[in-house]
Amino acid sequence: MARGVFITLEGADGCGKSTQAGLLAAAIEATGRETVRLREPGGTKISEKVRAILLDPANAEMVPECELLLYEASRAQLTREVIAPALERGAVVLCDRYYDSTYAYQAGGRELDEGLVRRANELGSCGLSPDRTLVLDLPASVGYARATAGGADRMEAEGLAFQERVRAAYLRLAEEEPGRVRVVDASGERDEVASRIRGALADLVGELA
Repeated sequence: MARGVFITLEGADGCGKSTQAGLLAAAIEATGRETVRLREPGGTKISEKVRAILLDPANAEMVPECELLLYEASRAQLTREVIAPALERGAVVLCDRYYDSTYAYQAGGRELDEGLVRRANELGSCGLSPDRTLVLDLPASVGYARATAGGADRMEAEGLAFQERVRAAYLRLAEEEPGRVRVVDASGERDEVASRIRGALADLVGELA
């Protein structure tokens, strides 16, 4: 059986990833292919517990190094338990965030050493890279306003300047790895953005309705 396809959706808070992940998963499923939709951190019993710790506003004293290691621990569990087996059986794996988020948020937003974060990502991903990563891009001020309209989790509470650094880190990644990382304009109507996403994946999953 041919290996499956690993697709990740990325972007700063408020860019519409979760909405678009749902639309994309439905479109791929309609072709008859098994589609495994996941989110990071999370996706397994252990990883969801780590997610709760990471996003809890009560944990404001968490230091960047602890945060980094928790994200990597959650990712390693998800990769070994769910992603790798799904790819082995030929499924399309669609993940809302993966290691590029850690680069953007911990190296970009937190300003941890980039080399350190990249080495940690190699460990947390168990060496598994996405076949295609789509960065949904919006001005940081627009995404931040959307994300915090109903309150903020621990990461969103870091403020607009933090989100601007995150966005800049994502755009750097797209310049460094144009074969894997594609920037998708996330402005406009939901269906317009969905169409752009389908176009950016046509070479991997074919034309989607």
